[in-house]
Amino acid sequence: MEKPQTDRLKTAILLLAVTGLVVGLAAWFAGRADIASIVWAAGVVPALAALVVEILRSIGRGEVGLDIVAALSMSAALVFGETLAAAVVAVMYSGGTFLEAFAEGRARRSMQDLLSRVPRTATRHRDGGLEEVPLDEIAPGDRLLIRQGDVVPVDGTVASGTAFLDTSALTGESLPVRLSPGADAMSGSTNAAEAFDLIATREARDSTYAGIVRLVEAAQASKAPMSRLADRWSLGFLAVTVALAFAAWWFTGDPIRAVAVLVVATPCPLILAVPVALVAGLSRAAHFGVLIKGAGPLETMARIRTLILDKTGTLTDGRPQIMSVDSAGDLAEDDILRLAAALDQASKHPVAQAIVEAAKARGFTLPVPSDVAEIPGEGVVGHVEGRRVIVGGDGFVAARVGRMAGDHPATVAGSVLVAVAVDGHMAGHLVMSDPLREGAGAMLEGLRREGIARILLATGDRADVAERVTEGLGLDGLRAGLTPDQKVLLVLTERKHGPVMMVGDGVNDAPALAAADVGVAMGARGAAASAEAADVVLLVDRIDRLGPGIEIARASRRIAVESVVAGIGLSAMGMIAAAFGYLTPVQGALLQEVIDVAVILNALRALRIAPHEPALPNPRAVTSGPADISQGATP
Repeated sequence: MEKPQTDRLKTAILLLAVTGLVVGLAAWFAGRADIASIVWAAGVVPALAALVVEILRSIGRGEVGLDIVAALSMSAALVFGETLAAAVVAVMYSGGTFLEAFAEGRARRSMQDLLSRVPRTATRHRDGGLEEVPLDEIAPGDRLLIRQGDVVPVDGTVASGTAFLDTSALTGESLPVRLSPGADAMSGSTNAAEAFDLIATREARDSTYAGIVRLVEAAQASKAPMSRLADRWSLGFLAVTVALAFAAWWFTGDPIRAVAVLVVATPCPLILAVPVALVAGLSRAAHFGVLIKGAGPLETMARIRTLILDKTGTLTDGRPQIMSVDSAGDLAEDDILRLAAALDQASKHPVAQAIVEAAKARGFTLPVPSDVAEIPGEGVVGHVEGRRVIVGGDGFVAARVGRMAGDHPATVAGSVLVAVAVDGHMAGHLVMSDPLREGAGAMLEGLRREGIARILLATGDRADVAERVTEGLGLDGLRAGLTPDQKVLLVLTERKHGPVMMVGDGVNDAPALAAADVGVAMGARGAAASAEAADVVLLVDRIDRLGPGIEIARASRRIAVESVVAGIGLSAMGMIAAAFGYLTPVQGALLQEVIDVAVILNALRALRIAPHEPALPNPRAVTSGPADISQGATP
């Protein structure tokens, strides 16, 4: 049954139960107790019938739910003539399920906001005019007009003017992000200023926002581990309830006490509080740019003890930058950069693309290379304007021009050298660096305050590069030169210290993300494979979002446990009081209704969790694409 139909059925059952209770009370006050009893029983029947159907379905799935207690209490009350108590239980139970649905709906509001903002069409430039086209007709390279107030429909680059994008729906960032021409714009952002042109870089179905929508839909369909735990405890709770009710009847000879015990036990707060609190946590985390794929990962995230971080694109910025251009011959620095960038147009490696972007940023016109040969992990060889050019690692280039490698010191922490040779002679070096993310140290300190006992770095880079980059961060361990399967082995080994979280962004991180108890992907820029394998996706290119995400997860779980402990504790005291005759069935039903409302309201506190925000500057732009420096060389 579809959710809207289910909600309408719950509403109808609640209205029937309330109508039966109110009309029956009116008849009772009018002195017609016989009619009141019939009306109360009639109001109970729809709720009891729906409950029995749901119980049978649960048993068919191999589940024993706590709803059995509610069915027993209503049935026992009807059998022993306590029709008013049965009517109150019917209103209580149907009202509880209705309130739960309402509370979950409110808790999901932030996620639904993401879904409701999906644009259906876009405005495209065509033949000197504008046309409105469906999203699935947009292709990479299309020039789109993004008007003020429009949601960016696909990932792209700003082509004209300066864009001010409101990313609050995706990240919780209150201030618009300023993007200069050439900067990457993430789909799902809202244009907060004047219109600008966007060059599409991806199709709509492959864009960031489309992936976010798919992840949100998957998250909404999840069921929390604590809810499953409640199901496993159902049989034990049912046995205790029935045993206490039978004992009260056996020792006193009064079946009404048994009815009162069953009524007070209906329904258990485990049914209501846990899903509401955890779904509220999912909604709150999404507000801060942390998309958790379900209540299960959120509950596990709250228990994490070990954190494993990838380096490139995760702990570091992942966008290699040219620190300097050093000439080793007669060529000028600009000529070295222009020739290297022209050849690197034929490579998709991040370092090569960074060189190309740096050259374009300086206004260079890049000729098309010819006779290009790429040696993966080493470098690129080809011709540019009739000159033979070699670009790659220092050792790779030096071996091809008859020189010794290592005659250029790379003094910047974590820097790598890209050598350039022209016509058989070493022309110079590009000194590049992948800088550590600003505020990374403060972020790690915050995670330790949240209870993370071990923080390790796992990277495929050389050990010396990784050590220089992470110097002073106080990591508990550094594993360099790892292959994807070795990262998986590290995750499995670290489980002896407790649940493990792995954070990465590349295709090579996907196996480790899947193996970890909680895998976290840098969704704004990371590879699609890592986002698919991960349990949590950071919607923006900011690793500092991880701290608020963990804090929200732990607070949500704590609120859920508090609600359960308080609710069950109060229910247990009420059951004992009913067994000793201090509560009538009607009084017990009213007491349990108060308890249920209280635990749901308490669970909704998760919507107001205010995590500690790191004081970091706004990112200048959100970019997309792979990020990996392999062995300090272009491919």
